[in-house]
Amino acid sequence: MSHQKFYVDLPSISSGLREAWRSGYGLADLRKDVMAGLTIGTVAVPLSMALAIATGVPPQHGLYTAIVAGAIIALTGGSRFNVSGPTAAFVVILFPIVQQYGLGGLLIASMMAGIILVAMGITRMGRLIEFVPYPVVLGFTAGIAVVIAVLQIPDFLGLSVGQLGEHFVENLGRIVASLPTLDPLEFGIGVFVLVVMLLWPRLHAPIPAPLVGLIVGAIAAYAANQWFGSPGAPAVETIASRFTWAANGETGTGIPPIAPSFTAPWLLPGPNGAPLELNFELIRALLGPAFAIAMLGAIESLLCAVVSDGLTKTKHDPNAELIGQGLGNIVAPLFGGITATAAIARTATNIRSGARSPVAAVVHSVVVLLAVIALAGLLGLVPMAALAALLFIIAWNMSEARHFLHTLRSAPPGDVAILVTCFGLTVVFDMVLAVAVGMGLAAALFIRRMALLTTTDRLETEHPTVTGLPSEIAVYEINGPLFFGVAEKALTSLRLVDRQVQTILIDMREVPSMDGTAITALQSLIDEMHRGGVALILVGLPTRIIVKLRRAGIRKAAGMLTYCRDLQSARAVALRWYHERNEMDRNTY
Repeated sequence: MSHQKFYVDLPSISSGLREAWRSGYGLADLRKDVMAGLTIGTVAVPLSMALAIATGVPPQHGLYTAIVAGAIIALTGGSRFNVSGPTAAFVVILFPIVQQYGLGGLLIASMMAGIILVAMGITRMGRLIEFVPYPVVLGFTAGIAVVIAVLQIPDFLGLSVGQLGEHFVENLGRIVASLPTLDPLEFGIGVFVLVVMLLWPRLHAPIPAPLVGLIVGAIAAYAANQWFGSPGAPAVETIASRFTWAANGETGTGIPPIAPSFTAPWLLPGPNGAPLELNFELIRALLGPAFAIAMLGAIESLLCAVVSDGLTKTKHDPNAELIGQGLGNIVAPLFGGITATAAIARTATNIRSGARSPVAAVVHSVVVLLAVIALAGLLGLVPMAALAALLFIIAWNMSEARHFLHTLRSAPPGDVAILVTCFGLTVVFDMVLAVAVGMGLAAALFIRRMALLTTTDRLETEHPTVTGLPSEIAVYEINGPLFFGVAEKALTSLRLVDRQVQTILIDMREVPSMDGTAITALQSLIDEMHRGGVALILVGLPTRIIVKLRRAGIRKAAGMLTYCRDLQSARAVALRWYHERNEMDRNTY
């Protein structure tokens, strides 16, 4: 008795790290990775804090994300250059989760999304990005940028608006109503930091603009609080004045000066401040948000990997990248980290800084860890208005306003409709609905365009294929795929034949595919032709389609239906059937 071994071809992890090692990794490469890691680490510190606050959680959770998820994804993912952490794209999804389920609910949803991402990688769905149309991506990213910018207005202007909700229109109304509470000092610091960050890159200095902006903002806020504030009532709100923490029996303000430690997400506060109750109802409620997180994380990370491939002339492993992203999002919440994915801005900075391998992203995580341990007190001095200014810049860069306007002006009307619809739904409702509707519209537009490409024509008597054939034989030509959107239309014209026609020869050499709807429509046509005594000859179909038709019961019938490889043999069969019919008619009479 023979035994067969079956192997499951699973994607490998750490392909980015192994690829860098195979290409020849030496001490010079390590030095470049360390320098790149130092650069992106200094950029990641302010970004991670700002994005965590925009999500609705304390800033240390963004830092923990960069530390834990950033290192794990770099070591297990499929890209050599991707740098992962909290990103602006997630704000529009995560903010409502925090409002409904609290920090604990967000971390549980992130872990569930990580499991989905791992499953996507194992099932080789890494080519997902290829099936998301550009207008859909541009529409929802521009919409996310608008939502992020609007959420920062209260901190930038120093408004007394209270806790914002999850609905954009409602939040916008509350912000407009609170405009009379504008604080000139907060507004002044926000504008000052914004101008500094916009002008600093023109000096071509090696220090990143976000770091410079937050440093000068912290100095300005410290001076303002010394001159105009009091110990219990600061004139300018900072991270330290807004956030408090409790860990290891200690309490404090701002950011805890300790490394991330294991914490069960279900023991963290829910929306009412009490620990969550982990049960089936909670998991079911979080399944939709988790799926949305996973889909956006997949799109964002794979898009980032494609961009990095273009900048470095390398090639990533999309399935391994999804597995790495999933593992990072499973582990990071156990240490207080929120949802992570690859960030295009940090990845591009990593590449421009000379990175050679995923080691640079690991060094970036170490830099963020050291900043948390050694500089937590100084980070607490950063004013909220300065973080809002930073997020304004992030939102502007994310919006790709130039591409958005160019697409509006130059794209076909269908693509413009998809872009505007995705943008509007993201802003007014949420990104999940926007992507679902956008993909549906894109699919409908694709079907319509493909339907226009499929044609059915009757060849005239002067055509070489028809020359020499009697009028009782008609020749038709079908060009294009036959699927549910076009099959009935393409085959209907075959029913409108002259009554004298006894045989229809259908040239199907340019039919690359047929779906179930087309096969059913063809079966109906054949049955109708048989009842009318009309024979059919199908020409040039690929073997795989013939096999499909035979499985559906469309088989050869003597004198009524057959398959031919080419037109020459089809003509011969048609003429033979024609003569046989005439001979039969003569014998009958």
